[in-house]
Parts: sequence; structure tokens; C-alpha cells
Amino acid sequence: MTEQSPVAPQADDDNTAAERAMLRAAGRDGLILVAGLAVLGSVVGYLAVGLPGVWGALIGAALAGLFCGATVLSMMLAVGRSAAGMGAVVMGGWLAKMVILVAVLAVLSRQDFYDRWVLMVVVLLGAVGSAVLDYRAVKGGRVTYVQPDTKA
Repeated sequence: MTEQSPVAPQADDDNTAAERAMLRAAGRDGLILVAGLAVLGSVVGYLAVGLPGVWGALIGAALAGLFCGATVLSMMLAVGRSAAGMGAVVMGGWLAKMVILVAVLAVLSRQDFYDRWVLMVVVLLGAVGSAVLDYRAVKGGRVTYVQPDTKA
């Protein structure tokens, strides 16, 4: 006679296993991207402008890593939450990333030990590459969109 209220899935519930696997793949691919950006960007930066190019590439790769990692981490924390909880976690993570980015760029604007162009190119490549890798992880993920009603 008493109707059961739906309960949000727990973090280790089977309903979230596919989402977590997809996010782990995105995180792994993001780490590979950041490592590649750091190495390749450092080599190209050194050949283009010397040591400031290396520093620009390393700082750019670190910023790209912050964005990739924070996105995956916030989504991992949001899996299994209500829509409002997920929105709060994702938007809070986005806001934190923006504050950190503005703070880092404000500090770096007064410095001259790095090349700004190399930094910009590496950050842009990281942003585009991260978006492509996230798309690929979501496209390849086996996540159900509709849960069948078991009571019928």
C-alpha cells in the first residue's frame, strides 16, 4: 500500500559501472594527451624559441592537464547523483577551473621566462584534443539511456 520512492543509485551501483568505465577511458586518454603535449610541445618550443618555448609548453600542458583532469573528476563525482546534484558538481568544477585559470594567467602575465605563443598553442591543442577524446569516450561507451521497468 505504501509506494516505494525511487532512490538515487549509489556510487558503486551496477547502474553507474558503464559511466565510470567511460570516464576512466576519458581520463586515461587525457593523461596520454597531456604527456604528448608536454613532450612534443617542449621539443617544438625549444626548436622554435629556445628555453622559453619549453617553459611555455610545460605550463600549457599543465593547464590542459588541469582542465582534462578536473572535468573527468567532476563527472566521476557527479555519477549517480540527482540532476540538481550533478549540475552543482559540474558547474562548481567549471567555476573552480575558471578561477584557477584567471589566477594563473594573471600571475604569468607579469613573467617573461616563457613564450606566450607556445603556451597559447599548447593550451588550444589541449582543449581541442580533450574535447575530441571526451567525444570518443562517450561515443564508445556502453551506457544505457533507458532503464527497463522490472515490475511490469
